[in-house]
Amino acid sequence: MGSIEERYRELHPKSFRLYQEALLLFPDGVTHDTRWVTPFPVYASHGQGPRKWDVDGREYVDCVMGHGALLFGHGHPAIVKAVTDQVARGTHLGASTELEVRWAQAVRRLIPSAEKVRFTSSGTEATLMALRLARAYTGKTKVVKFSDHFHGWHDYVLATPGRVPAGVPPATVGTMEVLPPNDISALEHKLDQDQDIAAVILEPTGAHMGIWPVYPPFLQELREATRSRGVVLIFDEVVTGFRTSPGGAQGRYGVAPDLTTLAKILGGGLPGGAVVGKAEVLDMIQHRGDPQWDSAGRISHPGTFNANPLSAAAGTVALDLVATTNANAHAEAMARRLKEGVSRVMANHEVPGCANGVASMVHFTLGVPHDCTGEVCPLSHRQISEAMPPRRVAAMKRSLLNAGVDTMGGRTCIVSAAHQEKDIDFTIGAFEEALTAMRKDGLL
Repeated sequence: MGSIEERYRELHPKSFRLYQEALLLFPDGVTHDTRWVTPFPVYASHGQGPRKWDVDGREYVDCVMGHGALLFGHGHPAIVKAVTDQVARGTHLGASTELEVRWAQAVRRLIPSAEKVRFTSSGTEATLMALRLARAYTGKTKVVKFSDHFHGWHDYVLATPGRVPAGVPPATVGTMEVLPPNDISALEHKLDQDQDIAAVILEPTGAHMGIWPVYPPFLQELREATRSRGVVLIFDEVVTGFRTSPGGAQGRYGVAPDLTTLAKILGGGLPGGAVVGKAEVLDMIQHRGDPQWDSAGRISHPGTFNANPLSAAAGTVALDLVATTNANAHAEAMARRLKEGVSRVMANHEVPGCANGVASMVHFTLGVPHDCTGEVCPLSHRQISEAMPPRRVAAMKRSLLNAGVDTMGGRTCIVSAAHQEKDIDFTIGAFEEALTAMRKDGLL
């Protein structure tokens, strides 16, 4: 057997041919940054339950799960029926529907802080709306985010210390303050020194789906610091909503933000996002019958596919399943089995590192000796980054694909309620095969 890349090329000839066509159509030949895989991406054909297949006929345990949108796996019968039935009734009715009411009610039953709901078409739209709401509500301009925390791709949330992202006006970046996570003293100092802070936004389990974790006590400290200073606290629960617990990270940790952004599981596998939270903040969108307010004071929020019937149908069924089944507990149990199995493999192969993550998210960190409880990695963010440089992450992505497992970004497994013990055990075996291949290629 040759190198990881040679084996990859051998196993995926049709994907390679499709990539040659895609290079003429798309920048980088892909339609999402995380799907850019060297030397070329694998092209999927279909999925069922916890598995999916590529155009070369190869089967995978799917640990991407629709970038986290598929808590119930591919093709859950109840969700398929709801969407199929709704397609026949209409995909866009150009009017309010009963479905959107039922969908919002399902959200309010699960998310503790959700007094009112506003649907969008994506998580990026939701975070953009949340920042606008916070600024309008407080009358202030600036927003604090934390280093490496991902909130979509609109201009504001791309702010990064020391540089202005391409295509983003410097004036826009100037409205954002980027701080280190888990440092309450730095946050309090910033809030006390700058009276123009409207909001603080973060991924409540940590940057990039929790790869660089937030320590749970920091959430409590953050809530007190923002509440006492009249600053809006925004939890970006696009990833963690309905996954970390039925009530998201706020339900798991007992911390109620002022606003929450949602997507992924919210739409039951179809596009859909939402901003939920305090009624008085969401009501910055509401008409008051005052011509001056309605034309200049309120926030306008159109959107052709807001609460579209297909997403509403799928999302309502998915959230009902969250509320009435053991989906979260099962997915978390399977993730725990995966973390324990991968940790054993690393120990057996004398590879330092850990498998960690909250609830049904599992992240791999290799190359640094440390103790890890399996939920929150104790390494500093710098140590985690140094342990998993891009070359190693890319090799892990390819080697796991060669072994029959697809991961999110090469270092994260998103576990669903459809995964069973046999799927997890297969994944553990694939991880062992991947470690062997990486060591042979000099990557460990």
